Amino acid sequence: MSPTDHIARVPLSFLLPGVQARVEDIDEAVSPTQREQLVAYGLAPNRPLVVLQQRPMTIVMIDEVELALECSVARHVWVKRR
Repeated sequence: MSPTDHIARVPLSFLLPGVQARVEDIDEAVSPTQREQLVAYGLAPNRPLVVLQQRPMTIVMIDEVELALECSVARHVWVKRR
């Protein structure tokens, strides 16, 4: 068991600004079309991100791209803290 095995998956909307995480999955509650768009913008499994803000929208930095997500989408993106 590695030291990071105990880190649970949480919805992206649960993380505070400044937290680094890695995308685990995008829930089936997000439409297939929207999932494809998110992946095209870099929000894909195993991609690292940094949370920039949570209100009024969730904004994350993935590589050099800032991506804004509605709270209704961010709560269906599963991540693990890094």
